[in-house]
Amino acid sequence: MKRKISHLLKSAGLDRGLHLLMRLMTLMPVKKNRVLFESFLGKQYSDSPRAIFEELRASRPDLELIWSHDGTVRFPEGTQTVKRMTLRWIYLLSTSRVWVSNSRLPSFLVKRKGTTYLQTWHGTPLKRLALDMFDVQMANTTTERYKKDFQRESGKWDLLVSPNPYSTSIFRRAFGFDGEVIEVGYPRNDLFYHPEKHPAILDKVKRHFQIIEGKKILLYAPTWRDDEYADRGRYSFRLPFDLQAFEERFGEEYVLLVRMHYLVGDQLDVSEFQSVRNASSYPDIAELYIASDALVTDYSSVMFDYAHLKRPMLFFAYDLEKYRDQLRGFYFDFEQDAPGPLLRTEEELFSAIAQLGTGDFDTSAAQKFRATFCHDDGTATVRICDRLFRQ
Repeated sequence: MKRKISHLLKSAGLDRGLHLLMRLMTLMPVKKNRVLFESFLGKQYSDSPRAIFEELRASRPDLELIWSHDGTVRFPEGTQTVKRMTLRWIYLLSTSRVWVSNSRLPSFLVKRKGTTYLQTWHGTPLKRLALDMFDVQMANTTTERYKKDFQRESGKWDLLVSPNPYSTSIFRRAFGFDGEVIEVGYPRNDLFYHPEKHPAILDKVKRHFQIIEGKKILLYAPTWRDDEYADRGRYSFRLPFDLQAFEERFGEEYVLLVRMHYLVGDQLDVSEFQSVRNASSYPDIAELYIASDALVTDYSSVMFDYAHLKRPMLFFAYDLEKYRDQLRGFYFDFEQDAPGPLLRTEEELFSAIAQLGTGDFDTSAAQKFRATFCHDDGTATVRICDRLFRQ
């Protein structure tokens, strides 16, 4: 059962063979209490699927809750798991009542009648998404194929989570989705509205990264660049500022947690720097938000989540024109509406970091940004679970 399906079905062609196998398995009855979760292609136990899982584990002991993973993820004790791309994984998907995912599932999957697919997605969009993209510059695909595959994927969704009206409008068009949208905020953000949990989270993060008392935490969380791929399905990323220079200037005051996109997170080696940690494999970025004193990002959707905390954000937009005009395009005027300063050079970035303790970063632009995008109230998880199992 644990052998890779690819070895069993080579002669049929992998995707076609998996598709046929799943069609056969959908002849078996749906298990009415079975729910299967996946986060970021099985690479994490995190995000909105985690929040929904933990709510259901606490409130619905009658449910069989199963996590899909790629073999590298650590789970809480007692969690039932299944490895991706195995026969058991196909069987469990085929017989589950509910799928919960925050990213795309493999295109060969067959969603049967009787299974509900809840797509939580994973961010409020600044960058153009899916069908709205002009020219897809990703590894191993073309613009036409990418959009066709995405349309096929979104056609399987039954419920789509949205954090605000702005996102709902874009999601419907960009995903080609005309089903039910649950516009209640992101479950992963509920944690921001429970401040009584924050001190324990801060202590947990500091212990994990061995951060001594008195050090502030600066979180650097950039997005990925679609065109920076090293090989078929493999992406690369180079840090756009000098870590040695950062350490020399700020190492006494800060520890820098670098949180790379999940597609490139395993490529960063910071072992030679005492004040820098690779936080890419940390289980859940929401805990890093809560632990950090400020955020440095670029065009990543992390800005929309971090804004809930009302803390400083710096935007290192060193390749703004290329990213905006060639790679993705933006949905709004980022230069005009960003909730923090746009910085173009390493020196500008370092100067802004030096001013973090003195400047007023809760500007009118930041307040307007929160009014537009931060509609969560800490109840998204419960409301989505209620809708998911409404009879």
